[in-house]
Amino acid sequence: METVVLAAYILVWPVISSAVLGVIVFATLRDFRCARREGRDVV
Repeated sequence: METVVLAAYILVWPVISSAVLGVIVFATLRDFRCARREGRDVV
């Protein structure tokens, strides 16, 4: 039982990190598309 809990604890962090990275990438792409549509620079 302790091994399963430890394995789940270790494996949940890559899932959380991937979700956060996905949100950041999605928001960046959305801002890039919006800026391109309006003729502005992203930076």
